[in-house]
Amino acid sequence: MATIIDPATDLSLDLERIRADFPILDREVGGNPLTYLDSAATSQKPIQVMDAVDGYYRRSNANVHRGVHQLGNEATDRFETSRARVAGFIDADPQGLVFLRNTTEALNLVAGSYARELLQPADRLVLTLMEHHSNLVPWQLAAERAGLQLAFIGLTDDGRLDLSNLDELLAPPTRLLSLTHQSNVLGTVNDIAAITVEAHRRGVLVCLDAAQSVPHMRVSTRELGVDFLAFSGHKMCGPMGSGALWARPELLERMPPFLGGGSMIAKVELERSTWNTVPHKFEAGTPDVASAVGLAAACDYLDGVGMESIHAHEQGLVRHMLDVLDESGATVYGPRDLAIHGGAVSFNVADVHPHDTGTILDRLGIAVRAGHHCCQPLMRELDVPATARASVYLYNTHEEIDRLGVGIAEVRRVFRV
Repeated sequence: MATIIDPATDLSLDLERIRADFPILDREVGGNPLTYLDSAATSQKPIQVMDAVDGYYRRSNANVHRGVHQLGNEATDRFETSRARVAGFIDADPQGLVFLRNTTEALNLVAGSYARELLQPADRLVLTLMEHHSNLVPWQLAAERAGLQLAFIGLTDDGRLDLSNLDELLAPPTRLLSLTHQSNVLGTVNDIAAITVEAHRRGVLVCLDAAQSVPHMRVSTRELGVDFLAFSGHKMCGPMGSGALWARPELLERMPPFLGGGSMIAKVELERSTWNTVPHKFEAGTPDVASAVGLAAACDYLDGVGMESIHAHEQGLVRHMLDVLDESGATVYGPRDLAIHGGAVSFNVADVHPHDTGTILDRLGIAVRAGHHCCQPLMRELDVPATARASVYLYNTHEEIDRLGVGIAEVRRVFRV
């Protein structure tokens, strides 16, 4: 569970120094300073990450696990060193870390290789109503193709998981529970460690969508106890197209390959092949070595700032944002308890469509997300077509939260609400 730390008295960040690491924050939009409140969609990138990617291409670019020349050895070493670094960031065994493009690809791997191939017809998968489409559609496809059942954990009125019938949902024939650590819409941080204990007590595996948690708080696979964990590098100051799946190595051993081709094989004959060791069995073809190097650099950067400090800073910003939104008369969706609230806050302004809200805010240089946030079932549960969403990260300031309040006042003025 998230813990509240008062950023005014503890773990404060040197925001001037941090913001200097992110060149894009010097931009102006429409004659106004850029106020970037869309880090839940993708984070901005510090110079240190861009330099790591550039340095790889300038000095060590070569294919990995293939050559015997100096560059090939350097590239392979940097790739595998990056694997160990990224695994360390989530307190995990590097043997279970598969480099992929993003959380979506990672969840598709689990759904396609584990659920579809190893589960039996009529086995049940349990999801929740707050899931991103990336943690819904892959399971729908697996269920359709393998004859599996789907069931869903509902929500309370304040945007928490309704666990009142968890015992029933985890009973046979349930084999796997897949859920988000932190909702990208509501900001709700779920108590994964406690839920995992209950699932494992019934022999149910747990797959975690950690796209919104790994960038913002300390995450330990050992403490959470989950069996699969997926996250994206681009949301944690890493390059676009970087991400990973971590899984218990013994599960990866059982799972068939998701893609076939070079690198993922041990021996190829004309009519059959045998597979490489894990995690390489799931990394067919030439990997994006530069993105892996950049993701490792992002881990270094975030650990250098301090994940506890980042989390505390964000909580202070969210507390401020909730006050500003309340003062503006906006409707806010999700819990108010900061102990279970991450850095994303969804809201609507009267009867103004979120796309219109986002457009007016953009004229003032304020970047927020507007739409269904890849959570259409959750939007129907909230009985709205869409919401606006402001999300914060380590480089945001309280001044920017005040600008959001001024922007919402402008939305009200324009639409006379």
